[in-house]
Parts: sequence; C-alpha cells; structure tokens
Amino acid sequence: MADLYSQLGVARGATEAEIKKAYRKLAKELHPDRNKDNPKATERFSKVTQAYDILTDKDKRAQYDRGEIDEDGNPKAPFGYGQGGPRQGGGFGRGGPGMDADLGEADLSDIFDNLFGGSQRRGGFAGFGGGRRQAPPAKGADVGYRLAVPFVDAAALKEQRVTLSAGKTIDIKLPRGVEDGTKIRLTGQGEAGPAGNGDAIITISITPHRFFSRDGDDVRLDLPVTIDEAVLGAKIKVPTVDGSVMLSVPKGSSSGKILRLKGKGFHGKSGQRGDQLVTLMVDVPADDDELVRFVEGWSRKGAGNPRAALGV
Repeated sequence: MADLYSQLGVARGATEAEIKKAYRKLAKELHPDRNKDNPKATERFSKVTQAYDILTDKDKRAQYDRGEIDEDGNPKAPFGYGQGGPRQGGGFGRGGPGMDADLGEADLSDIFDNLFGGSQRRGGFAGFGGGRRQAPPAKGADVGYRLAVPFVDAAALKEQRVTLSAGKTIDIKLPRGVEDGTKIRLTGQGEAGPAGNGDAIITISITPHRFFSRDGDDVRLDLPVTIDEAVLGAKIKVPTVDGSVMLSVPKGSSSGKILRLKGKGFHGKSGQRGDQLVTLMVDVPADDDELVRFVEGWSRKGAGNPRAALGV
C-alpha cells in the first residue's frame, strides 16, 4: 500500500495547509456522487480521505511518521515480535536459563510430540515454545467521509443523509455543539475484516450562509431597516434559522443597535441553545429630494453633535 503522503500527492514534510489543499482537489475529483459508475474512484476516495484524517491529526501523524501505526491507523507490531526476537523470562526458548544452548528445534519438536502429540504443538501450544505467535484477527479498516452541512441545518440539528461508498444511504443525527471538524462514528459501517467491520467516520463541514454568521453558539445577522422604522419604531419580520419571526424595533433606534432573539442560535454541548443577535443597519435612500429638504431644515435647527463624547 502506498504511504499516506503519496496517496495525497504531497511531500512527507508537507504543511497542514498543503495537505488540506491536496485533499480538497482529490475529493472533488473522486467523490462517489461524481463517480457512481466507477468503483475504483470510490475506493480511492475512501483511501485519500483516510490519509487526510490521519495526517491532519497531529498525534496520529507523529505516530505514523515514527512507524508506530500503519496506513489504516492500526498499531504496528514491535520489531522482532513473534520472529525469534528477545523473549521474556526463561521458558523453552533456545538458550534460555537451565537449557543447553546447543539444543536444536528438532529436539524441542520431539519433546512436544512425546508429551502432547504433534498436533498439539502446531495448535494452542505453539506460542509456548520457540514457534511464531499468530496475531489475533483484526477488524476491517475504518472509512472516512466528509459531509457538507448547510448552516441552518447545523444550527437546528436537522438530520442529514449520507451515502456510503458501498451505496448504502444512512440518516444521521447531528450532535449538540456541532462545528467544523466534528467527527461522527458509525459503528460497523467500514470495510469488512476477519474480526468484523471497521467503522465509518463522518467529518462535518458547515457551509457558510449568505447573511447569517456564527459567534460561538450565537447567530449574528445585520438587518437593514428604513429611516421611519428606526425613528418611529416598528414590528418587522426577521429571518432566523428556524424560520421568520416578528421583531419589535424600539423607537429612536440607531445603526449598530443590537437586539436579541432568545434561543435562535446553535445548540451548545450543554444542551442550552444560543441566541440570534440582530444588528440594526439604518438604510438611507439615495436621491430622495423630500428627505434631503427635511434633513437640511432639521440641521438648521441644531441637531447637535453625536461625536461630542469622543472629543471631536
């Protein structure tokens, strides 16, 4: 199997930004939705995603670079394990305490054959002597996916549908506190193996919204209001992640005034939901002659200096 850096087409010393850039390019080319009739592309998509997940995890990348884990993220056996390397204690290993260093494997074979029979030596007692230990069966490899979630769906924790590489479609629930990079593990939905299937690991990517933005668990919105709504006060319709609601604009509101809609933000890890913070932006119409005449007359009456507190 090619090493993880080669799978992504980057050098071993690549920065995290270079790894992300390479992954985005490959993911776009190989995504299952664009290669429904090309199973090889789908298989490679899974491998580059797995490579990305390991190399963007600082601890796992360090373990991989030191040779402690393989390309599937599984621990590697220490050098010499089961290959005639150092043995703990005395036992029946060649040259162990109380044994003649010239005693060969044929002699040990005779001992085990006489005591237990040849089949016993080849079975459960093989690891008791100088024979090679058999590694336990392993689970199948985990398979990584990236799921783009709309901003509004992430805030409201709406169920998302994901299609796995084998073509299976699953609806998943988003966890409280979901954010970019949140990982969701689907047990048993990875590759098959002797000890059972591996897992599917879904990495969440929240899509930016055209007018909402996130501030912790709160949602922010810049809301245009007319001059008369700001001066006289009004009840106006406002979009939220849960749909439109009515908002009361206080009389005499200025641009920059922040109004709060309770419980219209993201669901926090504690279970408490954030708010929506609405910043009023007074919209001044251009080329309104009547407004110009009014303001000129109002200004002559002495409107005062709103910047006086700033010393200017």
